[in-house]
Amino acid sequence: MIISPPAISGHCDARFGALREAFTANFSELDEVGAGLCVQIDGMRVVDLWGGHRDAARTQPWTEDTLVNAYSVGKGVVAMLVLALIERGDLALDAPVARTWPEFGANGKHAITLRTLLAHGAGLPAVRKRMPDEALYDWGRLCAALAAQAPYWEPGTAHGYHVNTYGFLAGELVRRATRASVGEALARILTGPAGADFYYGLAPRDHTRVAETATSFPVLREEAQWALAFPPTGDAEHDRMVWHAYFNPTGISGLETVNTAEWRSAVIPSTNGHGTARGVANLYAAFLRGGPPGARWAGDALRREAVSIQADGDDRVTRRASRFGLGFQLAQPSRPIGASPRAFGHFGYGGSLGFADPDAGLAFGYLMNRPGERWNNPRTERLLDALYQCL
Repeated sequence: MIISPPAISGHCDARFGALREAFTANFSELDEVGAGLCVQIDGMRVVDLWGGHRDAARTQPWTEDTLVNAYSVGKGVVAMLVLALIERGDLALDAPVARTWPEFGANGKHAITLRTLLAHGAGLPAVRKRMPDEALYDWGRLCAALAAQAPYWEPGTAHGYHVNTYGFLAGELVRRATRASVGEALARILTGPAGADFYYGLAPRDHTRVAETATSFPVLREEAQWALAFPPTGDAEHDRMVWHAYFNPTGISGLETVNTAEWRSAVIPSTNGHGTARGVANLYAAFLRGGPPGARWAGDALRREAVSIQADGDDRVTRRASRFGLGFQLAQPSRPIGASPRAFGHFGYGGSLGFADPDAGLAFGYLMNRPGERWNNPRTERLLDALYQCL
């Protein structure tokens, strides 16, 4: 169905007119509801657009400072935060996680390094023990469960996407290294110095500017329901691992929780970061330079290491090919990030994306409130195709 596009606001350099056209066409042709898009080249903001609506009923306009749930785009942000702590000497890349988090060493996990954890190789993509609904907002309870359990595979021998546990695992190391919550550490070390509108654990004053996520997915509580979302493979251990990765505790992927005040106030770093596209682009632009003026996030050597291949090939969770650096998704043939083989960043559920392309000096943020295809979203692909045509 073709509908009239909403008014698009913001700034776009003339050179990137085709990208503005693509952004506009997403509304009229691909049912975009509300979205923000920001591109920086060599630290200069060349595209900063927003449009559409904050709500599914399309009655409230998307404004310059509208926040939206960014889903897994936040994993790249957590990676930057951990790398900044490594650069400062507060964490060590090849030291055992248990050195900072002693309880983590239980059940055969004593030798797992931070490098292995960041590359999704720790074997902890799900909480094994079925957790009650109220555990969703209990940081200590979920971290304790992960620390106590045995890994699903021998750490370091394979990798699998840590869909929702990644943020708790990396975040608990941040918490112990900084003696602050992940949200507080993020503001002090990254988003404050970078002037980036991105948060874990929204303050009540910011709830009024959050866009409603337009999703119709129901809450899934039983194995029979999980099996409809992820059909059984015949390997019961694998199937339960995948189901728990997405649905344990209930609501951890945002199903029927994403639009609640409790979700917005919580710190669930893999999944519930809230921000603007400009904020995401600001973070990647600063990371390309090693940090914003006056702050050092990652030196040249650590940045090179962070975007080099740490895990590649068959993914134990998604059963697709995946490729990771130190917390960043890396470009691969089945899921390119723009046109550059050296691009790095992180997709979010349904098409949102934050990434950097060091060859082009480019930082990119795209956030929206109607998730679409989970793998290669046509709205995102249209934007990336137009962007690289403009370069």
